[in-house]
Amino acid sequence: MVYDGGSFRDPAGFVFRYAGRVHRQVNKAGQADFDQFINSGLYAKLAGEGLIVSHEEVAPAGLPTDPLRYKILKPALIPFISYPYEWGFSQHKAAALLTLRVQRVALDHGMILKDASAYNVQFFGRRPLFIDSLSFRMYKLGAHWDGYKQFCEHFIAPLAVASYGNAEVFRALRTYLDGLPLSIAVKMLPAKARLRRGLAAHIYLHAASARRYDSAKQNSARTRSMSKLAMTGLLASLGKTVSRLNAPKQITQWGNYYSDTNYSDKAFKSKLEIVEKFLAQIEPKPKMVWDLGANDGRFSEIASRGASYVVSIESDPKAVELNYSKNRDPLLADLILPLNQDLTNPSPALGWAHKERFSLTQRGPADAILALALLHHLVIGNNLPFGSIAEFLAGISRFVIIEFVPKEDSNAQILLRRRQNMFEDYTQGNFEKDFARYFTIAEKAPISDSQRTVYLLKAKALKNPDGQKSESQT
Repeated sequence: MVYDGGSFRDPAGFVFRYAGRVHRQVNKAGQADFDQFINSGLYAKLAGEGLIVSHEEVAPAGLPTDPLRYKILKPALIPFISYPYEWGFSQHKAAALLTLRVQRVALDHGMILKDASAYNVQFFGRRPLFIDSLSFRMYKLGAHWDGYKQFCEHFIAPLAVASYGNAEVFRALRTYLDGLPLSIAVKMLPAKARLRRGLAAHIYLHAASARRYDSAKQNSARTRSMSKLAMTGLLASLGKTVSRLNAPKQITQWGNYYSDTNYSDKAFKSKLEIVEKFLAQIEPKPKMVWDLGANDGRFSEIASRGASYVVSIESDPKAVELNYSKNRDPLLADLILPLNQDLTNPSPALGWAHKERFSLTQRGPADAILALALLHHLVIGNNLPFGSIAEFLAGISRFVIIEFVPKEDSNAQILLRRRQNMFEDYTQGNFEKDFARYFTIAEKAPISDSQRTVYLLKAKALKNPDGQKSESQT
């Protein structure tokens, strides 16, 4: 039984891992609210509409006794855990609207969300799901929504800042694990943002009132009740504010990579066929594929045809947005999770004792990795040696499909413009030699009408980047 480091703050229960699966304990302290959650029909309504992760009540054999325990729940599996600082604009917006929808349904069943944390939401492909069955408590007439400020800081503030062109604000949520403080959001927003009614109310006035309520008068001010009608009006206002915020129209370096690519039609078709062939050769069939440098997810779609799930990782915010917003077949939409990650500075372990949020590598390993048109960016663009990249990749996956782009390629030349007389050791021979310390080359194939080559590599048994032996390599 391994406790989850991110759920220790709630006296109503906690999350733990047992027998390879995630479970949630409901404590006796949360019994009354949980019973209301079930008996009122709220859980059935939310689960039936696909708004909350479903669960079953279980009694696992071998668990140590706990006098605080009321029930054990076994939630449906979420293939990959992601965090708000890894989401794109539309993912934040979808999570915000989901939270408000859950709150409205809860009110209809005599309950209310006791918080509004973005960490209560996970994505199954492109679908947001509420995951915290213990976030509900019985609604008392006249009560305020205690999660209002948290909702504004977790959702409205970062969405507002991003909508004015600063999509990098989402990565800043690594620093602000409890949301972007309203006082900071006010400083980041342009003056014209004050003219938007929703932002004026939920950011500017809210920030000003928070400063006033820091005084001893706060308690007396908050004793005034809030009618259910007023609560419904607040939720409607929040919903309008979120719905009217739109992703910025940005021109980024790689946002239109496949529109502006230097591939000929023949070369691109050849690359697709090679990747599809190499994926089919991996045994056993990969359940989890990470597509590193995925851009708009074109090759993630290829991987999803044979894998159970694909995590589509890209550092360019516009590309992540395009990937998430694609009008995919509903089945593919549930199989591909776009995330915003800079591989040269990936998500670390965060929170209390570095145990509340897992690092990217701690959430691995993957069964297979795609690293297409990525290597030259890491080596030439970020001065990373072949050997270091090979060690990292070998630690997070058993198989890697990687593309080598020679210096003569036009895209590599763009990276080399300001780096004359450097990277003399950036050759295909050195690439193969350095990667051979960590991988065996199962097969390689040149891309037609191109100087590029795609490799299928199989990792040797090595320790992963966190110093633990990867499960896929035992």
